[in-house]
Amino acid sequence: MRIVTWNINSVRLRLPLLQRLVEDLDPDVVLLQETKVQDPQFPLKDIAKLGLTHSAIRGMKSYNGVAILSKHPLTDPDGHDWVGRDDARHVLATLPNGVEIHSLYVPAGGDEPDPAVNDKFRHKLDFVSEMTDWFPRARDPKAPILLAGDLNIAPLESDVWSHKQLLKVVSHTPVETEGLARAQEAFGWIDAMRAHTPAPERLYTWWSYRAKDWRAADRGRRLDHVWLSPGLEGTLRAMRVIEDARGWEKPSDHAPVVVDLDL
Repeated sequence: MRIVTWNINSVRLRLPLLQRLVEDLDPDVVLLQETKVQDPQFPLKDIAKLGLTHSAIRGMKSYNGVAILSKHPLTDPDGHDWVGRDDARHVLATLPNGVEIHSLYVPAGGDEPDPAVNDKFRHKLDFVSEMTDWFPRARDPKAPILLAGDLNIAPLESDVWSHKQLLKVVSHTPVETEGLARAQEAFGWIDAMRAHTPAPERLYTWWSYRAKDWRAADRGRRLDHVWLSPGLEGTLRAMRVIEDARGWEKPSDHAPVVVDLDL
């Protein structure tokens, strides 16, 4: 089974890019973040033409939004309101083979890495802290569960272009990376991307729009992740970041990540 996760940064604006991605990769399931559209306006008819005829979506106007798009039927669609906010950051559903899929969008956190003065950063830290508690309480790690999406944290030194220069930059500060590590450890999540491509090999999924030549500068960060529950241990067959998608016309600043699982 092939699963793709992508922060698409507006599904309606980048529908042609989604079409290209699906034609190139032929995925079974596509997880999207930052769809930026209310549910009634989600382009489900156009996406169904790509073979992704089943969906679970949660959206809101102009911001956030997550989706699961699948060739296969989805049951029990749901989503948690993290930190008590109904802001369309999580959707989940179950595939016919019993695998539960989660598409998650963690808050970016703003620019100032100080929760005392930046509510966006406090929101992010609280969100990750709740992840640490929620999954062990609400789910069984022995069950087959995949969590993927834009977690907005680059945890390892080789997940950023400069560990030293980014230590005080939101997405790579110690309080964030340590919090994400606790969330991962609490459930026993397997970092599928690093299981395939171990550190210290460079691994990025995001490049800022600010760079005139993003590829030449290569100041990337790994903000997108695929986690597998212990119940899916041993199923990973392949993983790659579709870096070329960052160079497509009117691209998202995130590149898609694709994993192949033996299910």
